[in-house]
Amino acid sequence: MDKKEILDRARELMKGCHVCRECNGVACRGEIPGFGGVRTGATFIRNVQALKEYGLIMRSMTGVDQPDTSTVIFGRKLELPVLLAPIGGFGMNFKIDKDPKVIEKEYCEAITKGSLDAGTLAFTCFASMSQLDADSSIISCKAYPGLTIPTIKPHEDDDIIAKAKWAEAAGAFAIACDIDAAALVNMRLTGTPVCVKSAASIKKIASALRVPFIVKGIMSKEEALLCYEAGAKGIVVSNHGGRIIDGMAGTTDVLPEIAEAVKGKLTIFIDGGIRTGEDVLKVLALGADAVLVGRPISVAAIGGGAEGVKVLLHEFKQSLSDAMMITGVPTVQAANSSILKRL
Repeated sequence: MDKKEILDRARELMKGCHVCRECNGVACRGEIPGFGGVRTGATFIRNVQALKEYGLIMRSMTGVDQPDTSTVIFGRKLELPVLLAPIGGFGMNFKIDKDPKVIEKEYCEAITKGSLDAGTLAFTCFASMSQLDADSSIISCKAYPGLTIPTIKPHEDDDIIAKAKWAEAAGAFAIACDIDAAALVNMRLTGTPVCVKSAASIKKIASALRVPFIVKGIMSKEEALLCYEAGAKGIVVSNHGGRIIDGMAGTTDVLPEIAEAVKGKLTIFIDGGIRTGEDVLKVLALGADAVLVGRPISVAAIGGGAEGVKVLLHEFKQSLSDAMMITGVPTVQAANSSILKRL
């Protein structure tokens, strides 16, 4: 299976995504439900544009001919610093002519197995409010213990903890909560109960867990520090793919100041507009420890299942390796701002 086959198949199946040649948020402006950015789509578009405003500096005389793309996240070695972002709302967003529960199950299997085959990890979307044993995220935890990161919506603290305990018992590698979903349009459309979180909430949840707790939806150094002080082990610099409010800063816009505040104190993930290994190297140089990729992975999973996910991740790894070689970066950890030029 090659990439063209994967994309062609995804175009046949998906009505909630245009499967554009460049996934930049332009064609899908305001398409929520779907995969677009809210209202004018400006935040989704800004995520992509902010990355383009940095250029890599070629250093072809460094002798780096076999760069090491591996990294270590919470003690586990990964083949590349690219993890799979949590994607939910299958019936609303994918718009595939199939039972949403079936799509959810097939999707979780595809991203979990595909990420495992590529040597990395997947964030899964913990969706069910009841029948926790039947939730696809829990099923994936049990099938692949220690290899998934269930991501829980910002429900009441005790509800999050209860779900997290189920996920821990099922074999979750870590637990995440996308706290920015408190303002997500789809939460209102489906009547899903969500609420705004505080530092006290983060502390309560993190202290109740045995596995690392990751807070997704951080866009300021102040809140990054609050997460660290509250006991979180990781954050995801994220504006929910531009799906929360219009006119926000891009994730790359705020990453440097967040990294300056908490680098080395907790693990910094970032998502939003990351489409190639060159993009991965740019955000590593700006202070991220690893990235999450969402929309392109969804397309690969729908178009090619686990094999499609593996193909896309291999492409990320190869382009990251090429970018590291030509910029003289021997390891992922060695990436820094000296290889970047603000355009």
